[in-house]
Amino acid sequence: MNFSGLRFRRLQRESGLANVHPEGCEMSDRIEKEVLLRAPVDRVWRALSDSSEFGHWFGVKFDAPFQPGTPISGVIVTTKVDNDVAEMQRQYEGKPFKMTIVEMKPEQLFSFRWHPNAVEPGMYDSNDPTTLVEFKLTKMTQGVLLTMKESGFDNIPVEHRAKAFQANEGGWNQMLKVFGEYLAQAA
Repeated sequence: MNFSGLRFRRLQRESGLANVHPEGCEMSDRIEKEVLLRAPVDRVWRALSDSSEFGHWFGVKFDAPFQPGTPISGVIVTTKVDNDVAEMQRQYEGKPFKMTIVEMKPEQLFSFRWHPNAVEPGMYDSNDPTTLVEFKLTKMTQGVLLTMKESGFDNIPVEHRAKAFQANEGGWNQMLKVFGEYLAQAA
């Protein structure tokens, strides 16, 4: 039986099945990944917290510096670091990109909110809930342990939740690889 829209949301609430997609697949509310980066913490921090550097490896040209509590806009331009990833991003080139910087604790935490997978036309209304993306930095003797967590998928409209989660699960694998390549190139 296929439930749609409001009826499915009501059944989700009443049954406590917030993580179940209408087609029945269960998923997590968060994506979490760790990578050990062989770079000094100040270099990793700058590549995350400077909008120009972030945009270079992530593939976005931002219109201003990152500031906590501030929405920031940009346009997708493709990454300058990895040709294969740039080719995958090319279909979205020129599309608007928006996020709100939440917190910037130097060399410790950089976080922002966004609409996940918002490159798909008509996917979100500007009032729809966002997910929280956090980059936590931990100094290690071998470099910096970067923990990336994106949470809040349970709040994403159910009709978009599974697609957004799957797209970002794979996307973060690619972008963390690109981030590591960027740091290696800049060394």
